[in-house]
Amino acid sequence: MAKKWYVLHTYSGYENKVKRNIEHRIDALGCGDKIFDIQIPSEEIVEIRDGGRRVTTDKKIFPGYVLVRMDLDDASWSVVRNTPGVTGFVGAQGKPTPLSRDEYNKIMKHTDVTVPKKTSSNLEVGMSVKVISGALSEFDGTVSEVNPEAGKVKVLVSIFGRETPVELSYDQITRL
Repeated sequence: MAKKWYVLHTYSGYENKVKRNIEHRIDALGCGDKIFDIQIPSEEIVEIRDGGRRVTTDKKIFPGYVLVRMDLDDASWSVVRNTPGVTGFVGAQGKPTPLSRDEYNKIMKHTDVTVPKKTSSNLEVGMSVKVISGALSEFDGTVSEVNPEAGKVKVLVSIFGRETPVELSYDQITRL
């Protein structure tokens, strides 16, 4: 049998626990020759908190799902299926359906460390902000555009009585 990736459905929030439980069951039941790898697709997100503090968090791409690479037979199916926290395999009519290589690659490309980290903030268009660093420090403005991929925000700052758009990074501003 070929080693293939299968998708497990788990209780949401139990993904890491399910991974550890499967690893323990592999050791205890001697299934290391049938179950080879367990992945929880996630990506690093840089969140900008109040005051411009950057916090890196790990966000699950598919909460409630875990990927398992295995040779599927009755024994390996039983080990995985009867793991606490696992509600079942993803597939038609209750039969586990393996992922194609292309599907697996699409899912896992988000976990690649060479991919730029996404930036998340609680900033929204129309929100009032204060510039806290740079040449326009201490100016107040209004958010006109948010670009989370670049970690940038366009702020309309009133300079000499005119609204002037300025591009700033998340850590250069704070909410009012």
